[in-house]
Amino acid sequence: MMSLWQAHLSFVLLGFVLSSLFGFTRRWRPWLLPLWAVLSFIQVNELPLAAYLRSVTDDLAISTLVLLGWVALCRLGLLQPLERAHQLQLLLLFGGLSLLLYPATMGLTYFDPYRWGFNPRPMIVMVAAAALLMLWLRNTLAVWMLVLGTLAFAVRLKASENYWDYLVDPLLTGYCLVAGVLQFKPWERAYAQWRRVSQRHSG
Repeated sequence: MMSLWQAHLSFVLLGFVLSSLFGFTRRWRPWLLPLWAVLSFIQVNELPLAAYLRSVTDDLAISTLVLLGWVALCRLGLLQPLERAHQLQLLLLFGGLSLLLYPATMGLTYFDPYRWGFNPRPMIVMVAAAALLMLWLRNTLAVWMLVLGTLAFAVRLKASENYWDYLVDPLLTGYCLVAGVLQFKPWERAYAQWRRVSQRHSG
């Protein structure tokens, strides 16, 4: 039952965050959350729409849900967006965790860090150190993502018994990759380089 409620929460938060990307929804954003909540319970072939999303994304990591909740509150104007430095820290932290985990799951390394998640005491110590570092850097969002992910694992809020599944997932990994690339604005650099080359040739 808990996983089903998590599926509904994931559906609502993802739907709200994606739909709020469009500027014309700004006026109706407070109504988008209940709208997506209603949509998540609509039955198609005796399954709610939230279950279909879950079949694609699986159960999202708790850290991902915290991130989505934070973004939703920012879109509603209840929180301030992250500063660029804090966003880079978050991307480096969770991108690094993903880089450690996923190449091994695809058989690209000779060790399997996923096994660490079944007996995660050393991992929890490292995550606690990372949380303290983020706290020192005043990166509140990163701290909440790590702490709530760890607390959820402690009470087994998800069906998984692996600590990794509470910290990272493919959706969060994809976000870190895309947002990380966008931070460097490669198209602007390419355009600037092209302009410099064009000016040299025209001169």
